[in-house]
Amino acid sequence: MDEHHELLNTHLANFAAMTGKDIADSKPYWKSRKLKKGDFFNMQSVVCNDLGLIVKGIFRIYYSDPETSEEKNIFFFSENQFIVSFRSFITRKACHYFIQAMEDSELVYISYRDLTSLYETHPNWAKFGRLLAELFFTYSQTRAEEFLFNTHEERYIRLLEEHPNIINRIPAYHISSYLGITNPSLSRIRKRILK
Repeated sequence: MDEHHELLNTHLANFAAMTGKDIADSKPYWKSRKLKKGDFFNMQSVVCNDLGLIVKGIFRIYYSDPETSEEKNIFFFSENQFIVSFRSFITRKACHYFIQAMEDSELVYISYRDLTSLYETHPNWAKFGRLLAELFFTYSQTRAEEFLFNTHEERYIRLLEEHPNIINRIPAYHISSYLGITNPSLSRIRKRILK
C-alpha cells in the first residue's frame, strides 16, 4: 500500500479538498490489490462492497445477457479514476454488471463499511461521498445523453478524449461494443478521423 499512498493522498486532496488529518485517519482502511488481465473487481449478481481507485490498468464494466451470453460494454475506467458499481454499492443490492480488468492492473480500495464509518465521523469524508455520487451520476447521465444526442463518431472521439491510448490497450471489438456499432463501422470511423 505504501507505494500507492502518495497517489491516493494527492487524488483525495484534489478530489474533495481533504486535509492531512482526514487522509491520515482513512489510511488504515485503504488496501491495495493487484488483478491479472481478465480478473474481476466485481461480479454480476453480487453486491459491490468496495470502492477502488485505479493506480494502473484499465477496466470495463459490462452486462452479460443471461439468456444469450452476449456482452455489452457500458463504461471503461483507467488510471486515476474511481471504480465501483455505484448503485449496488450504496443500495447494498446485487450488481447488474461485471467489472473486469482488461490488462494487469493495480488499485487501492476501501470497503463500504469503512467508507460509511468515515462519512459519520468526518465532515470532509461526508463531502467526499456527495462528490462521488455527483461524479457517478454525471457519468451515467453523460452516457445516456451520448446515445440520444451524439453520432457514433462523436462518441468515439469523446472516448479517446477520456482514455487517449485506449485503442492501443484493448481489442477493437470491445470499443465497438461500447459504441453500439460493428467492427467494420468502427474501422470506417477510424479511417475518417485519420484523414
